[in-house]
Amino acid sequence: MKAKINQVFEEMGKVVIGQERLINRLLIGLFTGGHVLLEGVPGLAKTLTINTLAKILDLNFHRIQFTPDLLPADLVGTMIYNQKSNDFEVKKGPIFANLILADEVNRAPAKVQSALLEAMQEKQVTIGDNTFPIDRPFLVLATQNPVEQEGTFPLPEAQVDRFMLKVHVDYLNKEQELEVMRKMSNMDFNYKPKPILNKDDISEIKGEINKIAISETLERYIIELIFATRKPSDYGLKEEARYIQFGASPRASINLNLSAKVLAYLDDRDYVLPEDIKEIAPDVLNHRMMLNYEAEADGITTMQVIDTILRKVAIGR
Repeated sequence: MKAKINQVFEEMGKVVIGQERLINRLLIGLFTGGHVLLEGVPGLAKTLTINTLAKILDLNFHRIQFTPDLLPADLVGTMIYNQKSNDFEVKKGPIFANLILADEVNRAPAKVQSALLEAMQEKQVTIGDNTFPIDRPFLVLATQNPVEQEGTFPLPEAQVDRFMLKVHVDYLNKEQELEVMRKMSNMDFNYKPKPILNKDDISEIKGEINKIAISETLERYIIELIFATRKPSDYGLKEEARYIQFGASPRASINLNLSAKVLAYLDDRDYVLPEDIKEIAPDVLNHRMMLNYEAEADGITTMQVIDTILRKVAIGR
């Protein structure tokens, strides 16, 4: 399986330049069944990366453009009257796919967010009086623009918490952007990635990840990190205690454990290192912690608080 995963990175690299970390996080979501929220300004290849990954996976894929006038029925489906049978029948919506690209997810109103939330959490959809399971694997990859707020609806905390990871997508460096410019300036460039992984492959990879070992010391380290977001004063983080309004939920510890195992697997190890936990912790925690107005006034960001927690909470405390 490791050879196939290497092929995925190679095939992605033929289309997407300089986003290895983003691809890594998308694979973590894929192999654990955890949804991923991507945040970054337009033009950073968020949608292109997801579209390319969808072509490499032999899975059913739908792209949904979220807009303020979107209705829940546009997402999950509706009941349609059939004149021939003189009865109502179900017309399923685009949410019935293995891989969903929810583009600009924060542009949809609350009712649509609620419908998406049921699908993300319960892996099922209710249409009329009937409930329909969604085929596995089921993965929502959502994007949002952090800058433009006009015509957007803030995602409810309950929904944000359902995302396993929130990944901040940043600008490329100069050499990477030069390579992108040269490649995309070629109007004949139309590379079509070949399918590499199918459902059976993903199921087999999940089984291998389940065998990744994590010591009790590191399990307790994860718990200490999560509790440091809730009761920072107990960990000598008095300055940070002034800024944290809510700490991370129990889903954070579960997802931090799972993500660290996938990082170890992708690094061709059968055991988790402390570095795995520290590397993935910001992506697991940054959307699960809420800072207060005092933090905003002092220019303190969630990432800064997480960085301090990672530096000050010791392993084997």
